[in-house]
Amino acid sequence: MTTPRLVAFDLDDTLAASKAAIEPRIADLLLGLAERVEVAIISGGNEEQFRTQVVARLGAADTAALQRIHLLPTCGTRYLRHDGTGFSLVYARDLSPAQKTAALTALEEEARRLGLWESETWGPILEDRGSQITFSALGQRAPHDAKKAWDPDGSRRAALREAVAPRVPDLEVRSGGSTSIDITRAGIDKAYGMTELAERTGIPFGEMLFYGDRLDEGGNDYPVKALGVPCVAVDGWKDTAEHLDALLPTLGAPAPTAAS
Repeated sequence: MTTPRLVAFDLDDTLAASKAAIEPRIADLLLGLAERVEVAIISGGNEEQFRTQVVARLGAADTAALQRIHLLPTCGTRYLRHDGTGFSLVYARDLSPAQKTAALTALEEEARRLGLWESETWGPILEDRGSQITFSALGQRAPHDAKKAWDPDGSRRAALREAVAPRVPDLEVRSGGSTSIDITRAGIDKAYGMTELAERTGIPFGEMLFYGDRLDEGGNDYPVKALGVPCVAVDGWKDTAEHLDALLPTLGAPAPTAAS
């Protein structure tokens, strides 16, 4: 492909371990990218996770670089940009109260019926993320190893998704992370957020580059690939860092800042 004008990433298991803050090496690489091209992060995670996992680790970076970073929580149903002072909300496309109630009720009732409602968890199982309702079988703060062991072949998530979907026919129900089910408005997945990004930046899909850990068909990064965005499959943040070490020298020198 030609040199990308925008480089985008999944968050958990791509830029960081699940729910963990990005490492200093990743923060430096993201800022190095943002000195050269537009940078985007898109995930099913909520806005608070983005602020804790990413924003808090960027430090006192150059404002011009920060303004080239696009944050898209909950698959792009929320959109944050740096306004010169901090990352502020550009838009939020939240579910209605009735939709939230229906989604929360269906998830709990079907999880209990299927024997998937765990009694010992690391935090709440259900979360209202405004534009997304999320079921996390072991809770939002579950350790990485426990989450990986809970549903290694995806069959538990698939069973729950198939049970819940008919109960909320006006909403989208899909597998999220290693223990999660996400519910949004119909038609909302990472392709939605990437389409919003293309419209707002004017950068076509073919001039983007996306890194994700679940690009296989059925994975939650696959919709980005299906759009025609060039993609790179990675296995954890260290793998991503190695790819970025190779990418950065191909992007040329950093863009000049106002002070230079």
